[in-house]
Amino acid sequence: MDNYVEVFKALADNTRLRIMRLLSITDREVCVCEIMDALQRPQYQVSKHLNILKSAKLVEGERKGTWVYYSPLKKHSPFNRQLLKLLKDQLSDTEFLQDAKKLKRRLRLRDGDTCVVGVANRRNAGCASVREKLG
Repeated sequence: MDNYVEVFKALADNTRLRIMRLLSITDREVCVCEIMDALQRPQYQVSKHLNILKSAKLVEGERKGTWVYYSPLKKHSPFNRQLLKLLKDQLSDTEFLQDAKKLKRRLRLRDGDTCVVGVANRRNAGCASVREKLG
């Protein structure tokens, strides 16, 4: 990896750090709407931040039907693997722990390994039945 400056610029934002921490704590791809619900941020903000992380070669996205799923690019370099380990192990402030709890609850709504419910957060539009499941 020769884009260290781009990586650290990308991580110099609280929302992007939160996204990377979420991606570092799960072994599965995470749908944009699941990130939106965990962070309680609108789609345009989450997508903007994911694009910056993608440009810095920290994440990759894959469209599966209606949804785009993101995962960290850990397989491409030892640096990325160590960075993800650092984010997972060291970012333990209340905000990061609450994000993780919300993501875990949100991932339980999946059908197998597929996001099927769309956006569940009240502020970000969503269906009432999903909001009820989230509590």
